[in-house]
Amino acid sequence: MPAPAFRTALIAGAVVALVSGCSAVQGLAPTLDLTTATKPTTSSATINAEITQPVQLGQPLQITADGGRLAEVSITGPKGEVAGELSADGRTWVAQTTGLKYATEYQVHARAVDTRGVPVETTSSFRTIDPHALFTGHVTPENGAVVGVGTPITVTFDQSIKDRAAVENALVVRTPISLEGAWSWKSSTTVVFRPAKYWPSNTPVQVDLNLMGVRAKRGVFGESNLSTSFTTGVSMVTKVDAMKHTATVFRDGQRIRTIPITTGKPGFETRSGILVITTKEPTRIMDAATGGTDTNDPEYYRLEVRHAMRITSSGEFLHAAPWSVGSQGRANVSHGCVGMSTANAQWLFDLSSLGDVVEITGTGVPQNLGNGITVWTESWSQWLAHSATGPVWTTADSSLAGSSTTPEPSDSASASAEPSASPSASASASAA
Repeated sequence: MPAPAFRTALIAGAVVALVSGCSAVQGLAPTLDLTTATKPTTSSATINAEITQPVQLGQPLQITADGGRLAEVSITGPKGEVAGELSADGRTWVAQTTGLKYATEYQVHARAVDTRGVPVETTSSFRTIDPHALFTGHVTPENGAVVGVGTPITVTFDQSIKDRAAVENALVVRTPISLEGAWSWKSSTTVVFRPAKYWPSNTPVQVDLNLMGVRAKRGVFGESNLSTSFTTGVSMVTKVDAMKHTATVFRDGQRIRTIPITTGKPGFETRSGILVITTKEPTRIMDAATGGTDTNDPEYYRLEVRHAMRITSSGEFLHAAPWSVGSQGRANVSHGCVGMSTANAQWLFDLSSLGDVVEITGTGVPQNLGNGITVWTESWSQWLAHSATGPVWTTADSSLAGSSTTPEPSDSASASAEPSASPSASASASAA
């Protein structure tokens, strides 16, 4: 039967054709060739860790990476590693050098990686400056003192200062609310800070001397940093009018009493100006000889007074003067002091603190600068004339607000912050 044979032949032909077709496709199939590449050993990142020597303390040290990111940085000295901070992009690392020590060697190690992860490392060392001498400062008011609102901040250095701007910038005054003020130099070793206006009542004040690494002059650098703090009491301002023969007392800006007084007679005029109470003494011997009056002079006197509060180094006080009550409120009969009745003197003495303000007007003799605390006698422009940096604002520090109190008046002599005592100051007063 021919039909089955024909079908068999067709199937066989189809198989041959299929096999031939597969062979053709297989011959055209792509091939995959695998090869290996050598990993790069040289990083495209570079590290800049060059540090100019000798290193001055207080200046930041910076290490940077280009073409990659810093993976590790360390500066190590005898006391261990120096703290530093890496930037967000990983390219810069900065260390503050306030924690470094003088005349000390430090080791630097840095490692960076490029975009392929290939690292590069560097090591080096540097040495800090070796000063010829160190300087430090002492602050008044003393730490913990409570003072009147007229008290300035005085910093006295144990070395003369030539780079005054650098030193001023290292002195930071902190208050709960920022206040305008300025530093002013009274000598090569003394700088004084006062606010543009009197301190506010009951205000905590912190003074930071960030002197470590600060250059005072060639070869002389700050020894260390220190902080002190004090607090102002309730504002007490006594306004003495020599022409009206009155002393009007203001407490926290409110008038609380007007006192009949007497001031210096012709030839012994009380000095006009803004003075500050520097001492308080329940009793004091007033001796005219300390002011140069001969014991045979009709104007000579030696007597004991009560409730005495000094306002000048040369011997002017506020005090009880019971012998002149008849003239108080009417005439000026003293030898320069502000006299009042014993009752009024005791009342004012009990309310007053060291550093409280006494404003005297109405006399023809101006207060001479340096004769007591006379920082307020200078105008603001006069004050700024001796500043290296000009007006500044205290640093607002809200953490100080919680330490504010309402202190009692202080009799402590340590609260006195007299910037420059007059050579004529003596143990006994001369103006009664």
